[in-house]
Amino acid sequence: MLFLAVLPLVNRVTPTALGLPFLFFWMLVATLATPVAVWLARRADLRRGLGKEGS
Repeated sequence: MLFLAVLPLVNRVTPTALGLPFLFFWMLVATLATPVAVWLARRADLRRGLGKEGS
């Protein structure tokens, strides 16, 4: 969803963010945010006891 659904909205050369075309910036931020979101979800599961090995 983060990558595909918003492509028609962010596929522009201008504006730029940090000197990059906005689409490239969006893909970079989404790529870096994905492992962080997965880590946070796993951490929450482990705290609730849902991520135990072997179950």
